[in-house]
Amino acid sequence: MKILLTGAGGFTGRLFAERASAAGHTVEHLQADLTNAAALQEEALTVAPDAVVHLAAISFVGHANEHAFYGVNVVGSTNLLNALVALPVRPKRVLLASSANIYGNSKHSPIDEMQPPAPVNHYGTSKLAMEYMARTYTDRLNLIITRPFNYTGPGQDINFLIPKLAAHFAERAPSIALGNLNVEREFNDIQMVCDAYLALLTHGEPGEIYNICSGNPYALRFVIETFSRLTGHSPLIEVNPAFVRANEVHRLCGNPEKLNRLIQASGATVHTPTLDETLERMLQALKK
Repeated sequence: MKILLTGAGGFTGRLFAERASAAGHTVEHLQADLTNAAALQEEALTVAPDAVVHLAAISFVGHANEHAFYGVNVVGSTNLLNALVALPVRPKRVLLASSANIYGNSKHSPIDEMQPPAPVNHYGTSKLAMEYMARTYTDRLNLIITRPFNYTGPGQDINFLIPKLAAHFAERAPSIALGNLNVEREFNDIQMVCDAYLALLTHGEPGEIYNICSGNPYALRFVIETFSRLTGHSPLIEVNPAFVRANEVHRLCGNPEKLNRLIQASGATVHTPTLDETLERMLQALKK
């Protein structure tokens, strides 16, 4: 399958391209800017993809430019879908990466795909807006929407929490300044997420939404303790009020039943490392 991949240079895109190529697919990296509709149309016509995986987005919740969330995540995605609809032969499958952030602070846990969305920040709101926008194309494109819960791994930007912790522990820093310590998240491995995307690209039902999750949340304090055990280092943990976000999502845990049913029925292989394995790989990567 010839896959047109957006966000190929990003954290997820780099590994997805590797795993898709290893699975026998041809991966074409989108070069055009999502905000340039004409360039998108020209490139889509040149590539003529069998499938599209749309990962490009502004994904750091604390990003300073609030307008950029909507300019890239919503308008840019609209430009992409318009370019695909205009193709003489439309792709057989289009996978759009949304986010579990669209659920917000849900009292229900674990969260399944039927949970009403209630985003509490611009990132989550822009992703939900992208989902609603994409629904207007379901009569013309075979769309699958994914909602990945928190995931990490080697190569993730240090602006994100787990890579920040990994760097501090690897450097044996005497102290670490963090925000709210009383949060729980799934900290899944990027390998699992990329394998799930590949499985959905082949076996997912068009028009459906899938949580990409494990259902295994961890308290941030437990992650810190795990890093300490793996490194033999115990830095001073300081809470910096400047790092505490307003509208913090306190607990985010997904229900993976829908995804698991599809994986089991299709016989697809999804590699799911343990938290220890993920954190150890991140620490080892920092030594290279």
